[in-house]
Amino acid sequence: MAFYKVKEFFKSKGMEDKLAVFDIPCDTVTHAAENIGCAEQRIAKTMSFLVEDRPVVIVCAGDTKISNRKYKDFFHTKAKMVPFESVEEIIGHEPGGVCPFALNDGVTVYLDESLHRFEDVYPASGDIYSISHLTIEELEYLTNNPEWIDVCEIREVTQ
Repeated sequence: MAFYKVKEFFKSKGMEDKLAVFDIPCDTVTHAAENIGCAEQRIAKTMSFLVEDRPVVIVCAGDTKISNRKYKDFFHTKAKMVPFESVEEIIGHEPGGVCPFALNDGVTVYLDESLHRFEDVYPASGDIYSISHLTIEELEYLTNNPEWIDVCEIREVTQ
């Protein structure tokens, strides 16, 4: 269901051609990179958190992890992920398909500085089988030019 919300959203922006649907899951950074044939760091993963009971999503490069120190410095609280079983209800997309598009009302989107290393990235698009291919400028546009933050650190990725 969430993919269709994303598809309609992209269609309303004239960007439906940016979406791709696969027969096999793209539910992890590794699976998505393998299906697309790109490096894991170019997968734009969207992580969901609760900041004082307010839902936020942070879009970051596939080779990063949240830095607890940077997160706390920015949000002034410890990182608290949305519980797995509540992600779809709170964010609007199922785990593995969480993306920064067509979210539930009240979800704030942030883009992490780790994405600035790339001209284009591949975020999920509402379910575990869909991906979009966007330039950083298109990602900004489709997410209403959210705030850029620095809350991640690069982790080692094996290829």
